[in-house]
Amino acid sequence: MLKILGRATSTNVQKVLWFCDSQNREYEHDNDIGGAFGRNDSPEYLAMNPNGRVPVVVDGDFVMWESNSIIRYLARQSKSDLYPSDFQARQTIERWMDWELSLLAPRHVPVFIGLVRTKPEDRNQKAIDAAVVQWNAAMQVLEDQLAENRFVAGEKFSLADIPIAPIAHRWFNLDIERIDTPNIKRWYDSFSDDAGFRKWVDIELA
Repeated sequence: MLKILGRATSTNVQKVLWFCDSQNREYEHDNDIGGAFGRNDSPEYLAMNPNGRVPVVVDGDFVMWESNSIIRYLARQSKSDLYPSDFQARQTIERWMDWELSLLAPRHVPVFIGLVRTKPEDRNQKAIDAAVVQWNAAMQVLEDQLAENRFVAGEKFSLADIPIAPIAHRWFNLDIERIDTPNIKRWYDSFSDDAGFRKWVDIELA
């Protein structure tokens, strides 16, 4: 059976768990790895992922790390309709998945770490405020895309939406100054009742 290793408070783990639930894929989840749990710096874990980050997925004798690569792998394996075979449609999805990793995720991290995982007395509010500006700029790109498209990569929910949604959840639930984003809110609300999203993504920030 597929094994997913990593704490569910990580957005990168959330996207894998949510995708598997959306496809009714059976798996075992070891939550107690990473963050306060540790264990991700053990020799056994580093043998699977030398970066010491979560998640790691073990599929029989095959080990995968890097969350977006994991969900692409699982989608190809199951021939998921969230990852269409059409060449240009797939490339559009992959572009937005790359955007999430290269631009959106790094811009939100200083804000999230500063407000959730740093004691108030230790916060650098100036750095947090500067990071909020950058995060808002990234969300404006998403807002503009969703003004023209129902979902991130087009008119259908796809693999492109799954990595971005956990970061949007943090954006809506942190006490920050947010730009007005009616299209992101409409998009976010469209899957907010999904069982996998509620279970893995719509959780307390930690």
